[in-house]
Amino acid sequence: MQPSAQKLIHTFAALADLGQEIANPGDFKDMVRTSLHLLLGTLAIRRGAVTEFVDSQEHLECIAVWGIGKECGFSLAVGSPEREAFVEGHSLDLGAEQQNGLFAGFIGRHGAELRREAIELVSPMVVRGKLVGLVLLGAKASGEPFTSADLEVVGAMVRHIGVGINGNRLLAQVEQRAEENRRLYEDLRGIYRDTVRAFAAAIDIKDKYTQGHSERVGKYSEIIARELGWDDEQAEGMAIAGYLHDIGKLVVERDIINAPYKIDAKASTELNRHPTAGYEILAPIRHPYADIPLMARYHHERLDGTGYPDGLSGDQIPLGAKIVALADSFDAMTTDRPYKRRCSFCDVVDDFRRNTGTQFDPQVVTALCRALLKEITGETRERRFLKMLGKDYLKAEEAIPMLQQLVTELDTQRQSVAAGGGPG
Repeated sequence: MQPSAQKLIHTFAALADLGQEIANPGDFKDMVRTSLHLLLGTLAIRRGAVTEFVDSQEHLECIAVWGIGKECGFSLAVGSPEREAFVEGHSLDLGAEQQNGLFAGFIGRHGAELRREAIELVSPMVVRGKLVGLVLLGAKASGEPFTSADLEVVGAMVRHIGVGINGNRLLAQVEQRAEENRRLYEDLRGIYRDTVRAFAAAIDIKDKYTQGHSERVGKYSEIIARELGWDDEQAEGMAIAGYLHDIGKLVVERDIINAPYKIDAKASTELNRHPTAGYEILAPIRHPYADIPLMARYHHERLDGTGYPDGLSGDQIPLGAKIVALADSFDAMTTDRPYKRRCSFCDVVDDFRRNTGTQFDPQVVTALCRALLKEITGETRERRFLKMLGKDYLKAEEAIPMLQQLVTELDTQRQSVAAGGGPG
């Protein structure tokens, strides 16, 4: 094989290796360093460096170096005249005096330093008409001058390196903007959550007997959703639904809400308007989570169809509304009201047993019971339920057998239904 053919094959192989290295999503500095080694090895060049613009489009600094000491001390300034020459694809041969006209300013500033480091060729990395940086090359090991063919190889490989550097920087910019957008999104979500919690506090202030109710229902709803296996965004949406479930009470007379006795039919009808009113308040708002208005509307529906405002039953009721309904009832059962004292854990579990399948959804009840069991037995370090229930909510351990039995019963019923055996 002719030497020229061997050289051509070698060059193509080097270009292929260089292309693969640039496409490798690994460490940026390793990519540039390896690319420089491939370029130097292709033409047997003793030393070289890759420089890139930093902070502005005027100054270049080394990002990879070979054969010029441990650290590259170059900090090069590029003025407008030489920039135009570089962008047009001209390389600077420090041994060619005829080029002094194109690069007079650059040579005047850096010529002595480049010659001292035995740099003979300065080749521009130009990508889509933009000067990305410069590649500095020393002499060939053979001592022979660069031929026109050598300069074509250098130009091709330098363009490859420039594309790799430019692509990496563009990706870094995209990632930075994505991170900025993510932070902005998180800030907006935080503002939304804070606003929702402020609304919840406003709702509860109107009812002096149930302050903190909406926030507790929000947290209970989130716990149940997570126990059901919902992801973070869905669980957070359930918390928001819980915070806002009673927003319709803002249009109900304060005297009705704060009545220290069981209200009459007329007042009850007025109070029962709050799910529909809540829906009407929330529906025009563009929420980041789905079905928030519907959860407010349907959180007093029952599986047996005897709830309000629409008398929905079974699967007509969204699962999210079923979660809020149970969280709402659980908080009502475990807090003191003017017309009744709170229930013990055992009474709560007994209420679940009586009303699951008619008022409450079995899988939602199971999820709440499992979450409670994990906290009471210490299976989880989180104490979100118990913390909200308070230190004076005693004898939770007594409910463990009842909770375990109820979970077993509900699991058995669900498996029976799934197998076609009916609810039992």
